[in-house]
Amino acid sequence: MLLWAALALSAIQAARAQSESISTVSVSTVVASPSASLDSPLPSQVPLPPPQAWCPSELFCAGEILQTVNIAGLYADPKTFVDKPTTKSASDVLADFGGLSGNSSLTEGDVTSFVDTDFAGEGLELEALVLADFNADPAFLGNVSDTLVRAWAQTVHGYWTQLIRTTNSSTLCDGVKCESSLIPLNHTFVVPGGRFREQYYWDSFWIVEGLLESELYDVVNATLQNFMDELETIGFIPNGGRIYYLNRSQPPLFTQMLARYVTVSGDNGILARALPLAEKEFTWWQENRIISVTSPTTGSTYQLARYSVNNTAPRPESYLTALDYTTANGPDVSPALNESQRSALYAELASGAESGWDYTARWFADAKPGDADLKQLNVRNTIPVDLNSILYKNHLLLAQLYASSNDSAASGHREAAAAIRTGILDLMWNSTKMAFYDFNLASAQQSSVFSAAAYYPYWSGIVPDQVLGSSENAFKAFAPLNLVLNRYNGTFPSTFLDTGLQWDYPNAWPPHQYILLQALRALPNNITSAALIAPLSNESTFNLLPQGQLGITETQLPGQTLHLGNNATGSGPGADINTLNGTIVNGGNATDGEGWADVLGRELANRYLTSAFCSWRATGGSIDGLVPRLSDQALNATNSVNNTGNMFEKFSSLDVDSAGRGGEYTVQAGFGWTNGVVLWVASVYGNVLVAPVCPVLEGETDASGDGSDTDAAYPSKGPFWVGLAFVVASVLTVNV
Repeated sequence: MLLWAALALSAIQAARAQSESISTVSVSTVVASPSASLDSPLPSQVPLPPPQAWCPSELFCAGEILQTVNIAGLYADPKTFVDKPTTKSASDVLADFGGLSGNSSLTEGDVTSFVDTDFAGEGLELEALVLADFNADPAFLGNVSDTLVRAWAQTVHGYWTQLIRTTNSSTLCDGVKCESSLIPLNHTFVVPGGRFREQYYWDSFWIVEGLLESELYDVVNATLQNFMDELETIGFIPNGGRIYYLNRSQPPLFTQMLARYVTVSGDNGILARALPLAEKEFTWWQENRIISVTSPTTGSTYQLARYSVNNTAPRPESYLTALDYTTANGPDVSPALNESQRSALYAELASGAESGWDYTARWFADAKPGDADLKQLNVRNTIPVDLNSILYKNHLLLAQLYASSNDSAASGHREAAAAIRTGILDLMWNSTKMAFYDFNLASAQQSSVFSAAAYYPYWSGIVPDQVLGSSENAFKAFAPLNLVLNRYNGTFPSTFLDTGLQWDYPNAWPPHQYILLQALRALPNNITSAALIAPLSNESTFNLLPQGQLGITETQLPGQTLHLGNNATGSGPGADINTLNGTIVNGGNATDGEGWADVLGRELANRYLTSAFCSWRATGGSIDGLVPRLSDQALNATNSVNNTGNMFEKFSSLDVDSAGRGGEYTVQAGFGWTNGVVLWVASVYGNVLVAPVCPVLEGETDASGDGSDTDAAYPSKGPFWVGLAFVVASVLTVNV
């Protein structure tokens, strides 16, 4: 723990230097709620997993304390416990637990008392900052034509003040008097929100995009400095700011954040420190995640990356409930897994988490609609198209950042990028289906799962020759987006497989909408200027897709729910319920001469903004003089009478006024990357954004003047919203 003591001391000193800008934060923590009565004995346990060399704590990493507390089921979210600093030294905590563990009749009450006595509230090591000289009217707002949209974008811009954090020097553990799972940081940062109370890696890319639009350059610089500190002290950028993330990274977007910051701010001075550390990150990925892959068609061998985490225990932050421990040892596991099989499964679960897509049927060897069995995870045998596209772009950006200062290094990165590009096009591009797919190492063939990852190559600058040579082919590559916008009420899903996993249908994530918009913008004008293709009068937008592109038939597509629980027509023109003359519902206004890519970009930008706005409004959001607060009767439908509007981490393809669902934790609000994408969309598409039209909630009687509508495509809102708002209220434990 010497490293963490040194980091803690450095962070304490840095926090004290910022003390004048610290705000008062009201912190409420989750109260232990055992899964049984206090006098009940603990459920039986499987043998402890082996200690994990990468996780330096006997309290918060694999071991008897972690497993016992989780078996007791004190908290609905396992992350709650591992985010609690101790109230005494680690040796004293171990001694106290040792007195308990010798008791053969250990009860729920014994464990509850132990945790209440020896651990403090989760998140107490961090505190909010007041942003000095915060500009409430940044320049990008001038890009937004619509009055309501501009006012709401300004409201979202103001949410940064609620998500800025720094280390709390008065409560930070030094590794001696107390112990914490926090990786202390020396600089300010933005948290995503909800249970994600630390700095996270890939979230920060979209947070940075928004911060740049908000002209918060110092916060972006501080974010990058934190990542550089981690590269110096840890050797790579971990998933997030806790020691239980030290065995995995996330999609490596540091170089892209750096490049965006330098481009927008003009701060080239950061490069002296940043460039060697960007190289260090490349080295970590090269040594730990890149393998040789031979093409079954050309025989060529490529150096490509995968997610592959060294892990043989349940993840501490997701130990029990519905996930790691239960997945490997639950009553439905038959026959029981042996130790080797459990270890392999734990490695797959951690690898899925490293991808950011935790979890999706995209990682299954044989994905099917409705199948959510995580024991089928095949992450380490998958070469992901999005990961390798990111690395390709990183190489090119790093070459550009070197400029003429290091011609040899720049040339090496351009050569590495070219090799990755060739590998992606060889292994992952399907010229018949006009789409990119992951490559499966075990079967030596492309995956059949079409996902939002298919658009990362375009964003990164990899456009196949077949697409460049034909406007028709270019549209076919983006035909799934056209289908979603016409067929469904919401935005683009991660996949078209409805499994109940949170990175599958119907969930639509803000980063993916950004990627799609950037992918459209990356196409040259000569293949995007033609008019949008329309289906024949007796067909739907599904018929515009190349055969087999989605891997499912039209009748296998999930249905769009209408009023009274009915589904829209499953095929034919009746399936495209959101099609209007020249546009779609909540797709903005058509203009003469729009090329098909501009149409899809306008429609998706408006639909995304509508999803974020309408879910915010449905949970109590309002703007004086523009967006009246809904009545208490209407807000009862979302259990939001005491709320002032939520920005959710994910949305739904089915609705524009509700969050996504499913997954290992309750839906989170805050939310860093959602806000960042809203601000980026407002800046880039501000001249084509129009006021959103939201569905009417149960109990809402006056739809005039507040962005609501009674369009029959929208389902009525009821029980799901009530449960969703309840769990969101339960997990929002820090209020600024």
